[in-house]
Amino acid sequence: MSEIFKSMEFEIVTKRLYLRMWEESDVSWYRELVGERGGDKPTLEAARDKIILFRERAIESGISLLPICRRDEGDVIGYCGLIIGRSTLEEPEIAYELFKRVHGQGYATEAASAVMEAAVATGRRRIWSTVRAWNHPSFRVLEKIGFKRHHSDWDEKGEIVWNVRDLN
Repeated sequence: MSEIFKSMEFEIVTKRLYLRMWEESDVSWYRELVGERGGDKPTLEAARDKIILFRERAIESGISLLPICRRDEGDVIGYCGLIIGRSTLEEPEIAYELFKRVHGQGYATEAASAVMEAAVATGRRRIWSTVRAWNHPSFRVLEKIGFKRHHSDWDEKGEIVWNVRDLN
């Protein structure tokens, strides 16, 4: 973990949600969520390895994606958190992905707002987000939590839009 920044909170509670650290029991829902992207669903072993990696990186870096649980229902609906991604530990990215069945209910905005509060508490000054140009719902969430479009890059899959929010 960086000496400059505090570790983010790995347990966050909002009005409707509870974000927490990864557990081995998250393997099955994680496989289903990845499968919703339209590609192959990861094997049990690959999903378990990914969750172990998420936990290890959280300890090393002080930032992490966190599973999102609905408080009343008790189910897991996706994840949200901070990652290095295409950015840096000093200026990480916010990332989120939710099951399609819960889209349009404000959960992504609620979780992302809470993660941004956790980012501020680490002492960071800037957070990035990279979003594929076609992903209009993600842009709406980012706009609601104070992000502005910054620039675009392209890769083999198309345009990637960089969004930024200054925290100071």
